[in-house]
Amino acid sequence: MPIKLTEGFPAKVILEKENIFALDSKRARSQDIRPLRLVILNLMPTKIDTEIQLLRLISQSPLQIDVDFLRIATHEHKNTSLHHLNKFYLTFPEITQKRYDALIVTGAPVEQLAFEEVDYWQELTTIFDWAQEHTTSRLHICWGAQAALYHYHQVAKVPYEKKLFGIFANKAVGHHRLTRGFDDYFYTPQSRYTGIDERALAGCSQLMTIARNPEIGGTMFVSRDHREVYVLGHFEYSTETLKKEYQRDVARGLATEIPENYFQYNYPTDAIKNTWRGHAYLFFHNWLNDIYQVTPYEIEKIGSVLLLPKQADH
Repeated sequence: MPIKLTEGFPAKVILEKENIFALDSKRARSQDIRPLRLVILNLMPTKIDTEIQLLRLISQSPLQIDVDFLRIATHEHKNTSLHHLNKFYLTFPEITQKRYDALIVTGAPVEQLAFEEVDYWQELTTIFDWAQEHTTSRLHICWGAQAALYHYHQVAKVPYEKKLFGIFANKAVGHHRLTRGFDDYFYTPQSRYTGIDERALAGCSQLMTIARNPEIGGTMFVSRDHREVYVLGHFEYSTETLKKEYQRDVARGLATEIPENYFQYNYPTDAIKNTWRGHAYLFFHNWLNDIYQVTPYEIEKIGSVLLLPKQADH
């Protein structure tokens, strides 16, 4: 949340350079407050687990958040009951006339397929196009980030020789308000068979990297207008999520190696080291606060009006 300062207060300039929001008295008197409206497109097969993980992080904001869940209609969901989907999820035709402060697009275990081979690709890209005019901010996670980078910016994905699996360090690049308060290095769970084409990303002037790992490349990106956010990792994962995934892979006979930097002594019966929880909460807090600052109070103006705060230079 922003802090209120007397007009002309000298510290306000310094705080703005550090991406800390400070309102002068005039703007504070005119500021209206309403709940933020989020829609979550849940592409994960274990939908209830993902619901819990994301809502746990979102709920820590001091803002009131109204959340809708969205499902793909052109795909058979085998791991979640139809009763649950029909009761708690909307389909795209039900939201086409609505506007939201933000859209979250989750990951999906389909990264080994070409984008166009995913059976719901056409519906997904329709939602992507709709979101540009009907949301203030879009947060794309893991495969959802790869898909959106490809659709919006023609940044292709590249296959890895083996699954990138475990907890990996990230270093913030520059000073962006989404990484405000982060340590110099922070950790995120990774679980994917593909990365992105770094050369294509470097050639895209509309995007900037805000976190990277020297071995696996960029891990967090934003668009120049700050409305698109891409995270190649899973801040939202619970402590045991990678353990359960490892056990599933082993049961299926896959050659998945033990997740890196995850178990205390690198053995699957050891205790798990959760080294990402604090930054997960901080990232979502920063993101929601950022939306609160820039989204219009009149919800019908979403998509056409953006109140951009000052952004520190990279």
